[in-house]
Amino acid sequence: MSDKPVLHVNVDHIATIRQARGTNEPDPVYAALQAEQAGAEGITVHLREDRRHIQDRDLRLMREMILTRLNLEMASTGEMLEIAKKVKPDMVTLVPEKRREITTEGGLDLSANFEDLKKTIGPLKERGIRVSLFIDPDQKQIEQALKLEADDIELHTGEYANQKDPKLVKAQLKRLKIAAKFGHELKLKINAGHGLTYVNIGPVLGLPHLRELNIGHSIIARSVYTGIYQAVREMRALIREGV
Repeated sequence: MSDKPVLHVNVDHIATIRQARGTNEPDPVYAALQAEQAGAEGITVHLREDRRHIQDRDLRLMREMILTRLNLEMASTGEMLEIAKKVKPDMVTLVPEKRREITTEGGLDLSANFEDLKKTIGPLKERGIRVSLFIDPDQKQIEQALKLEADDIELHTGEYANQKDPKLVKAQLKRLKIAAKFGHELKLKINAGHGLTYVNIGPVLGLPHLRELNIGHSIIARSVYTGIYQAVREMRALIREGV
């Protein structure tokens, strides 16, 4: 594997535009295929309980058509577990989910949800599905991820991405670096995502042991101007060049 992290493109917001009008376009499945052609090493989708953007049909077709890796973000619920067992994505990332939030607001609290998560993670791993946990860069959460026998952790980069004060940005970046190093020491694979853009991606590329980046909104926003193929190519180039 290259020492540079790979790019997984989240196409949820293509579906958000479609659902705003209740039509059949733009199609997130077509967007996922274009992202692959542009060099994305994986596709990420979040199937929410309220189906506000990605639909079951989208997930089913992506499983059939994409050639790279499919990462399904989902809440730890019985319904979602059954869907994942049937669809068999390459990877499931378990995330917190609130009905009223616009986007995911923070990482999972693994301690508070330990038994529930355990009931979801076990059946997924039994079917050969890789399991990642979306968590804040916190040592206690990372320790709980190990106890839950997750394969990966995805470090929530939202606090870093939302800071404007350079000192606070630096502090959040340090926090992410410490968490990435600690997770690697516990033999967990390290991923990152949330709020990453063409402007703030550079420092995140310096995180130790980083394997995968999940980026969606910024790429989809740029694609409004450039088209999704070019938007993905530009983000991937930044990652490969380590800018």
